[in-house]
Amino acid sequence: MKTKARARRKFGATQKDRLFLACLPDPATAARIYALAEELKDSRKLEGTLTRAEHLHVTLFHLGDWNGLPDLIVSSAQTAAKEIAAAPFDVAFDRAQSLGNSTGVYPFVLLGDDGPTALRRFRQLLGAALTRHGLGGAVQASEFRPHVTLLRDARRIGRVPLAPPVSWSVRDFVLVHSLLGRTTHIHLARWPLQG
Repeated sequence: MKTKARARRKFGATQKDRLFLACLPDPATAARIYALAEELKDSRKLEGTLTRAEHLHVTLFHLGDWNGLPDLIVSSAQTAAKEIAAAPFDVAFDRAQSLGNSTGVYPFVLLGDDGPTALRRFRQLLGAALTRHGLGGAVQASEFRPHVTLLRDARRIGRVPLAPPVSWSVRDFVLVHSLLGRTTHIHLARWPLQG
């Protein structure tokens, strides 16, 4: 029996403000990832627009798409994030490939085999804090597959091994306000990892 394809999720005319918590590569690593993305795009003959170097990230939690910034969500996320006590940790991504979906436009991303373990532990800490501060819906609604989106394209690309893996040391995390459709990310707050 064929299952019906899900309709592509679109944000409405009034949803112009996306909020998410993320880990970002340092600027030198972001530049290396961008250069790798250019090389992969050319070699695989992809046509999608590359994610800007300053926008490369691993989403930890998506906190919703809104019409204007929701002060309560921002405040709750900031309060939860301030509670996190964690040491810096390393992440590594050993392949690039397209993720499947029902839209016909596939994210081409960096992935790790099992997902970076330290990153998963950190996300669990953050998720528990978000839940304590009333944002448990964001925690429950999100399946976590750690990745960095390089571009989106109509062509789907299989596994491309990367040697050496792309890695960096996560030393902080950020609350990002993305202005949908305007290619703009505003960092509302940043929290260093210490220990």
